[in-house]
Amino acid sequence: MNKEISVNGKVVTGSKQGRRFVNLPWVKKQILNELGFEPYIGTLNLKILNKEDISELRDSKGITVNPEVGYFKGELFKALIMKKIKGAIVVPIVPSYPLDLLEIIAPINLRETLKLRDGMTVNVKIKLE
Repeated sequence: MNKEISVNGKVVTGSKQGRRFVNLPWVKKQILNELGFEPYIGTLNLKILNKEDISELRDSKGITVNPEVGYFKGELFKALIMKKIKGAIVVPIVPSYPLDLLEIIAPINLRETLKLRDGMTVNVKIKLE
């Protein structure tokens, strides 16, 4: 398929679950193997402005993160944040996970590097396979 979608979202403070998730050794190893970088310990959370923008994402198959016992599966989608930083979208396959929330990982602290605060708009280009 090899398609790319562009979405805009507002930066929001998360529940710190993404920080715990990307800090798990088995998660870091899979991200490094699949995406070629070790993620910064934490995610940038975006509340999607137009839910229709991500309908294709929800219907697409990403790179599977195979969980250890007691954890849920996740999917990764390669992404380009603000036209300059390579990273990925993490889609937790969790029943109660909000459909309009994106968690973004990168090898750097995105909030600091891009000088982001809650409420600011961020553009992300997401590669669908």
